[in-house]
Amino acid sequence: MLTLIGLAIIITIVTLLLFEKVIPVIALSAIPFVGALLAGFGISEISEFFQQGVNKVAGVAFMFMFAILFFSVMKERGLFDPLITAMVKLTRGNVVAVAVMTALVSACVHLDGAGAATFLIVLPALIPLYRRLGMNPYLMLTLMATSMGLLNMVPWGGPIGRAAAVTNISPDELWHGLIPVQLIGVGLAVVGALLLGLREKRQIHAAGGVEAAIARHYPPGSSTDIASSGSAATAETSHSGEGDHTTRAREGMPRFYWINAALTLVTVVSLALGLMAPAYIFMLSLSVALLLNYPSLSAQSRVITQYAPQAFNMGAIIAAAGAFLGILNGTGMLESIALDVTHVLPGQAVGVLHILVGIMGVPLELLTSTDAYYFALLPVIQQITASAGVDPISVAHAMSIGSIVGTFISPFSPALWLALGLAGLEMGRYIRYAFIYLWGFSLIMMVVGYLFGLY
Repeated sequence: MLTLIGLAIIITIVTLLLFEKVIPVIALSAIPFVGALLAGFGISEISEFFQQGVNKVAGVAFMFMFAILFFSVMKERGLFDPLITAMVKLTRGNVVAVAVMTALVSACVHLDGAGAATFLIVLPALIPLYRRLGMNPYLMLTLMATSMGLLNMVPWGGPIGRAAAVTNISPDELWHGLIPVQLIGVGLAVVGALLLGLREKRQIHAAGGVEAAIARHYPPGSSTDIASSGSAATAETSHSGEGDHTTRAREGMPRFYWINAALTLVTVVSLALGLMAPAYIFMLSLSVALLLNYPSLSAQSRVITQYAPQAFNMGAIIAAAGAFLGILNGTGMLESIALDVTHVLPGQAVGVLHILVGIMGVPLELLTSTDAYYFALLPVIQQITASAGVDPISVAHAMSIGSIVGTFISPFSPALWLALGLAGLEMGRYIRYAFIYLWGFSLIMMVVGYLFGLY
């Protein structure tokens, strides 16, 4: 009975998230409660399960909230603006260099792990450049998706935060094993951008030159042509709810650019070295950033109020995931599911199931959301492989590495829809263009992770 009810809870949550019927907080909070009642557990028992689950993810939730606030301040203060401006100027007119620059800039700007904000900052600068050179805009989005996915390996990135909440392993501990994989991945992303840039250069030549390529990729009156002709200010203003106050908010403000850059570097290094609890590191860094950049009380309050919704949303999702996992663990549903599935699977498959799921990570991103992948699938795989003595951190590493670059190919990613709207692109064409490359890239990353002994 526990297995059936547990599976019903998971399938219901996945279905609701997959078809976007409710927000994750509702699905992760309410469905496990109903399932536990049906399994015969009392209100006081369920409350205890909830408390145990939330206690395990509290540190992760707080880290996310303060990390989002900190990096939002850095973006508003223009930390990444000079980098974008300089690289756009350096690569103007060189197709291959533009492709490489796209990968590098996307990685740098996505340091905060917020996909919507990264698209809002980078796309308006790149779209006119790609049009001027006749470059395929789907190439731009593919390169951005690769780099942004790799940067999501940081401990404050959404996938790693979710994996940490599920496995009860601290995000920075998960990240320590992923650092070499992440660094190699960024290097491989540059190599991939170089190769795709060379291919794009040949295709522009084969199409009959830049003018012919522009006519092909940006036909007059098309949504792509309209998007590429719009100014960065127009694009950011029309989507101001997703980003910061952009140019208008930055005008006339002291930048303290190098101090902000040094503060960001110290923050990241402190996390990598594990000097303090991640949440406290970001709390202190945010305090310094606010005092430095917004000396008045009203300005500090304005910044917190502006970015609080995004920070609270992520913290609430992590807390709800704690409730979901606490109930499924406390009731014994996860253990029951794992035992029954273990009896069905061939013995030799149990110990490598997490690797097999990792290999299918990108295709699974097309079928499920990030929340469903980590909150519903990961705990089940962890329980199943535990019977073969597989360490939970190995499961988290394999499943994260396998799916990480597929984050921004999923139709269930709101940030991706924002990017498609900004660039005037179509989801179906983008998936056809990017899927093979991203899946192939993820398989290479799986090999890299295996060579480093992560699973």
